[in-house]
Amino acid sequence: MKNKSGMYIVMTAMFLCFVSMMACSSGNEINKVKLALDWFPNANHIGLYVAEEKGYFAEEGLEVEIRTPSDPSTILMTVVSGSDDFGISYQPDVLLARGKEEDPVNVVSVLGIVQHPLNSLMTLESSGLGSPADLAGKKVGYPNIEWNEHALDTILKTAGLNGVEDVELVNVGWELGSSVMSEKVSAIIGAYFTHESISLQNEGYPVDVFRMEDWGVPDYYELVLVTSERYLSENPGTVEKFVRAVSRGYIDAIADPQAGVDILKKYSPEIDENIDRPGAELLKDLWQDEHGKFGRQTENKWRKFATWMQDNKLIDKSLDPVDAFTDRFSLK
Repeated sequence: MKNKSGMYIVMTAMFLCFVSMMACSSGNEINKVKLALDWFPNANHIGLYVAEEKGYFAEEGLEVEIRTPSDPSTILMTVVSGSDDFGISYQPDVLLARGKEEDPVNVVSVLGIVQHPLNSLMTLESSGLGSPADLAGKKVGYPNIEWNEHALDTILKTAGLNGVEDVELVNVGWELGSSVMSEKVSAIIGAYFTHESISLQNEGYPVDVFRMEDWGVPDYYELVLVTSERYLSENPGTVEKFVRAVSRGYIDAIADPQAGVDILKKYSPEIDENIDRPGAELLKDLWQDEHGKFGRQTENKWRKFATWMQDNKLIDKSLDPVDAFTDRFSLK
């Protein structure tokens, strides 16, 4: 009886060990994922840090490294190369990358984070320039991004001018705020109304904001979550889990944006709360579509903006924008 009892104990222990190993190999393994931000952490990224703080990534079996690249312009390349699994980018950049004649960058948007343009045209309230039409003969600062020039052209034509030929474009790099504060230029384009306009207000320079979609530029997704075609093909389950966790984080941020800023500050103490707290209040509506849903993307919006880019010879007519996104993972 003693031997039988001992053998029973040993067999039971072996069985439990086997079950434990099977559990670990069948669904409890940790999948490491790298995400590159488009800029330094700010209110746009609240949902990501909420997902980390509340364990939404962990619940999906994901260990996520969120990093700020030294050069944000390289994000799409690092995603395609596999150095990063996911990246935060912009709908215009995705289309431009895929539309390259040589060596197209085949990234795919899997989530529409910000549903509308943040990039906008701004003038100082004190300037008395109440409409883009008033910019005739004036200097307009921009960050030397080509498609911004075409956006300005559309805005000015919609306002009744001949386009950018009626203004003087000035490349101010990323010194957008300081260039308009110092009156080096009369207006700026390329600045976010959820960030730069608040910063300028805080400095004592309130601005008038002319949103692109109100002045002829087709509505588009400002921030999108991207991955590569290859990663999507090889890891659809991981993409689904990651998108689900991110979506839960942003849904919480929509419900309580200030609690989201508290979490953001925990992970990035250097944030400017005087910008990010009011910015989060503006973004909570922009994180939702017209039906109050987060993350959704539509073919209509992708096609309309792609057509505008094609008409402005920014991308080739042959590019099919349907290949640039998928809405299969968004929460319905």
